Amino acid sequence: MNKRDEIMRISETELAAQRQFSEEFKALPHRPQTYYIVTYGCQMNAHDSEKLAGMLEGMGMRPAPAKEEADFVLHNTCCIRDNAERKALGNVTWLKEIKKERPGLLIGVCGCMVQEPGMADKLLRQYPFVDVAFGTGNIHQLPELLYRAAETRRRVVAVPDEQSTIAEGLPIRRESPFQAYVTIMYGCNNFCSYCIVPYVRGRERSREADDIMREVETLQKQGVKEIMLLGQNVNSYGSDVPGGVTFPRLLRRVTETGIPRVRFMTSHPKDLSDELVEEMASNPALCRHLHLPVQSGSNRILQAMNRKYTRETYLEKVEKIRRAAPDVGLTTDIIVAFPGETDRDFEDTMDLARQVCYDSAFTFIYSPRVGTRAAEMPGRIDPALATERIGRLIALQEEMTGRRFAEMTGKTEQVLVTGRSKRSETQFTGKTSRNISVNFEGNERMIGQIIPVAITAASKTTLKGTVREGENNEPASHR
Repeated sequence: MNKRDEIMRISETELAAQRQFSEEFKALPHRPQTYYIVTYGCQMNAHDSEKLAGMLEGMGMRPAPAKEEADFVLHNTCCIRDNAERKALGNVTWLKEIKKERPGLLIGVCGCMVQEPGMADKLLRQYPFVDVAFGTGNIHQLPELLYRAAETRRRVVAVPDEQSTIAEGLPIRRESPFQAYVTIMYGCNNFCSYCIVPYVRGRERSREADDIMREVETLQKQGVKEIMLLGQNVNSYGSDVPGGVTFPRLLRRVTETGIPRVRFMTSHPKDLSDELVEEMASNPALCRHLHLPVQSGSNRILQAMNRKYTRETYLEKVEKIRRAAPDVGLTTDIIVAFPGETDRDFEDTMDLARQVCYDSAFTFIYSPRVGTRAAEMPGRIDPALATERIGRLIALQEEMTGRRFAEMTGKTEQVLVTGRSKRSETQFTGKTSRNISVNFEGNERMIGQIIPVAITAASKTTLKGTVREGENNEPASHR
């Protein structure tokens, strides 16, 4: 075992101990029988919740149809923005009233919010009805922590000082039989001045390529049609491993398994390599979608954000992608009202958004996070001005999304059918390779299949189409 293994991998001995706690939990009298997980935040959190569910079912529990009916309710939290944290704490507080009626109810809080400095102490002081709390670095210890809470009826809180571990082989209860998340790396080294992720998720640590491939090969044998590779910055995958596999080479290995579709999130623009652009242009199994967060179009604000690129270098990369792979749809994240943002800075952002013409954008008003450098910066923007700016940005993006979607009418897209549409009992919905939702008339047999759909109309958020009967239901290159 090399030094990296000793530092980063949870040992098989520790994992065996957790499996033993699972068995001992099953023997507890009056133990919780059902669970319900409330998930906030990103795809990484969603995948963590799949692992938590897998461990809970390994402990003999089954999912409850609603949190009001569960014996154990676990909130897997996000803290990337203040409103996400307040929403999570508000929903946890609501359970206090349920617990008064059902004293046997166990309440848990985990995830990024718990990992924040001082949050564990806050939960102990202000939320005495919470039974279990643990950070993102303790997920593998859920069997032990819940066993102790259920067996002693005392509160259990566990938060690691540092996050430097990877736990392989945890059970997973996947939400879909045909789509799957696969985490390829954890943490982030970028320390953007507004972002708390490096503090709650730790520094970058890549999974071994062989471990990833074993997971992907299993999913392929199970009939999964689409996987999404996850990491806070997938472009830097392997950079922490001497002689490690680069991200584009990992993509090639993953697609060689025969998985029809492969996506990935998220790419930091500073690390977007020519090798990755070439792989996206030449590899038909890679979905025609790239999420490339720009955050601001102002060089002055980008520097204050510590993003390590300029608007010019960002636009050069966009041009390179569109020249090599014109059918790739771009999406982004944009922060409005960062401390010190002037009218000129904001107009630079609007101008960049017009130039790129994204398929869609996640737009946010800056939210200060305690412990980040930006939280101490002067020049906080008046809330009314921040609201006015983001309203203008949203209106612009809606116009551009409508334009991009309208360009797709008359084309045939390969669509992975994900289920029934909420709009009609006879309509179904799915995603194109560009990650755009399409609604169409269909049937239950189509769910989980990749089918050709002729796009007939576009709205601000979705496409409408008609199934092309009799055509090949496998994805064609670059469609």
